[in-house]
Amino acid sequence: MTETTSAPLPEDVGRPRRAEKQIERVIFLSRWLLAPFYLGLLIAAAMLLFHFLVELVHFVGQSFTATETEMILGILTLVDLTLICSLVLIVVFSGYENFVSRIDPAENPGWPEWMSKIDFVGLKQKLMGSIVAISAVQLLKAYMNLGDVIDWQRLAWLAGIHLCFVVSALLLALTDKMSDDH
Repeated sequence: MTETTSAPLPEDVGRPRRAEKQIERVIFLSRWLLAPFYLGLLIAAAMLLFHFLVELVHFVGQSFTATETEMILGILTLVDLTLICSLVLIVVFSGYENFVSRIDPAENPGWPEWMSKIDFVGLKQKLMGSIVAISAVQLLKAYMNLGDVIDWQRLAWLAGIHLCFVVSALLLALTDKMSDDH
């Protein structure tokens, strides 16, 4: 017995296409699911600001009696918090712009020029650069805070992790350069 298939009726032709368009529309709108994450990161940045201000007040209060090492450690703590907050803001701005909605620089005169020109590769490089800088500050703080008892294992771990970040950043830059050449 031979089975015959009939051609779709003209009214059935548009249904799959309409369903496909609806699915694509829902998928496209799902990008807005990221917006609460970015808002949450802004709250985290505000919490970092609060912690920064607490550290700054503490640092200023002790600056008159602090040793040189304590001054350097206080400054490194402030630098570290600043770098971490910068990293969070890079993720928020670039992520929102890349995945959720374009931000019109004309409507925001103070908008940094690089923000409207950064692509995903540039974002990865900025993130890795920030992570390497944060790691370097942590390593320097540990080195400055050695004291009489040296925890060589902790220092080795910090140096090893920092080295991994540096190598990762270099490999990322190299692979991005090689992919641009092709």
